[in-house]
Parts: sequence; structure tokens; C-alpha cells
Amino acid sequence: MLVGCPKEIKNHEYRVGLTPSIVKSLVIDKHDVIIEQNAGIGSGFSDDKYIEAGARIVTSAEIFSDAEMIVKVKEPQQSERANLNSGQLIFTYLHLASDKDQTSELINSKATAIAYETITDNDGTLPLLAPMSEIAGRLAPQMGAWALQKANGGSGKLLAGAPGVIPATVLIIGGGVVGTQAALIASGMGATVTLMDNSIKRLKYLDEMFCSRFNTNFSSEETIEKAIKSADMIIGAVLVPGAEAPKLVSRSQLSLIKKRSVLVDVAIDQGGCFETSSATTHDNPIYNVDDIIHYCVANMPGAVPNTSTLALSHATKPFIRELANKGWKKACSENQHLLNGLNIHDGNVTNRAVAKAQNLNFVDPKTLLDS
Repeated sequence: MLVGCPKEIKNHEYRVGLTPSIVKSLVIDKHDVIIEQNAGIGSGFSDDKYIEAGARIVTSAEIFSDAEMIVKVKEPQQSERANLNSGQLIFTYLHLASDKDQTSELINSKATAIAYETITDNDGTLPLLAPMSEIAGRLAPQMGAWALQKANGGSGKLLAGAPGVIPATVLIIGGGVVGTQAALIASGMGATVTLMDNSIKRLKYLDEMFCSRFNTNFSSEETIEKAIKSADMIIGAVLVPGAEAPKLVSRSQLSLIKKRSVLVDVAIDQGGCFETSSATTHDNPIYNVDDIIHYCVANMPGAVPNTSTLALSHATKPFIRELANKGWKKACSENQHLLNGLNIHDGNVTNRAVAKAQNLNFVDPKTLLDS
């Protein structure tokens, strides 16, 4: 198979879909690999490293015209989607539920699109989403602390406080991978942290594991509304796999939050969990609504591309090799978890949550494997 990896073009996105290590494995498996010039430079991988691993350095146009499988990190941008071909496989994060334009254009391209974020594992987790969720969770308090600085529009509070000055209060909504990592980092920075989730089982586990690090509380409309009143920073960390994130803080509830507090919406890739959230970029990461600062960067892990690329590559490597060695149909027919990643094929929406979110017809992916 001819596997291609373009340079990411999303704002300040420095991660790369293939590392030299993955390229070397693909070459050993007798595949050809083409890499766009300088695709890995932002993550610390020079073109020479890719050449040493056995890849050829080409232009973006050649990748989109010739590659049978395209491996990326972020969703294909509009200019990239326009160059996708029928029968071509793209393997990347997609986050389609809240992105009607991308969904429509992928459908029209007739390409096959497998999304990292909906691939599953035996224990019910999302193995390709987890590493970036861990990093985004760890970044969230750091980014929120920056936004809290007075020069950036925040209230001017230090998370750790100071001798004789109480620490800032951080509220985290969602006790999954993102929320847990955010709670550990925020508490480690000295803040007073409360993590909320609507699963008693999850809260029990977190209490047993980290009872001395942060507080836990059951998440409901009533408890969220009460908790946001005292928070200096609110981190949205909810996830419904493949679907649009639920809105947990409404526009009207901003009036209950202390002025110049900060909302960090880590769920923004899935539409955001605050009603006033809109995706921002690393160039312009924050904005103000009703005197509340919003940080809603849609590719937070792109700020630390070396760490992020290495963490992601450890998770994606076996799936990339499986797809290249077997082709997507055989690989998906033998691996239900990989089949769960199939979102679009030949004009069909094959992920139920995406179809429901956009009121589109759902086609069971199993019916496509023999076609």
C-alpha cells in the first residue's frame, strides 16, 4: 500500500501523523511511504529522519492524488477535503458530530474515513483518544491559569494562592480521562479542586484513588448551578463518544459565575459543553462573554507537539499497520474495535452518533464489508 502523510495546516498545529518509527515499520512491512516536506519539523522530526526510515519526501498535492491511505492528526481542512478521491482511505481525528461542513464534504468525496476518536478497546475505552485527552487534561489548568492573569483579562488570581491568601477554586465537570488529569494537575498546582461526574461508580473510584488530592461531587443541573457560583476556573471535560457534547452551563448561568473567572472547554472538538463556547485557535485562544473569559482552543495538544505526537503514535501504530497490511475492509471485518472507527464510506454515514447528531441516514458498517 502507498501510505501518505501531509503536513498539518490547521492553525498552529505542529503534530504529525507518522513518526519515523512508524515509517520504518511500514517499510519493513513492504509498504511505500510518502511524507510531505517538513511535515514533522514542528514535532522535532526532520525530513532526513524520514528518508533514513525509508520514506520519500513529496508535495502535499502528490499525497492527496496518489496515496491509498492518508494518515493525519487533525480533521482534513476544506482545501484538503476538496482533494480527497473516491476509494481513498483517510485515518485521523474527525469529530464529525458538530461539523456539518466536513461531514457533507467527506460524504461527497466518496472517500473512506476512519476516526481515531471512535475506535474502541476491550475494556470499553477509546485508546486513540486517550493519549490526547490525557495531554489536553494536563494542559487545561495550565491554560486556564494563564487566562486568569489580569493582563489576559482574568481575575488576577494565582491558582496556588500565597501564604495568608487562599488558593483559587477550580471546578471540573466530567470525571473521565480529561477531567481526572485536569484535577491531578490543578490540585498539584495548589488549587482547591472539585471534580463532578454523574457516575457514582466513577466518583467512588476517584475518591478511593485520589481522596487526598481533590474533592468529588455528583453532577446534576442543581449541583452544577450551585458549584459554578464559587469557581474561579471551570473546566468542561465531558465526552459522549462520537456525539455532540451536552451543554452543561447555559448563557443565562454566566450571570451566576464570578466576574473574570475562566471557562476552559476541552470538549470544544465535539461542539463544546458550555452554551457560549466557540472554537478558538492558538493565535487567539480567549474571548470574553458577559465578563467571563472563555478558552476554547480546538487543538490544545498541538501546543506541545513533540510530546503529543509521540504519545499519539504509540497508540495509532498498530492500527496503521493493520490497515496497511490487510486493507480497511479485511482489517475492519476482523477487528470490531477498528470497525467502530469507520465514520464515512463511499457517501454513507457509518457511525450512528454522527448520523443522529446531524439527522442523516445511518448505514450499518457491517453491511459494507462484503460490498
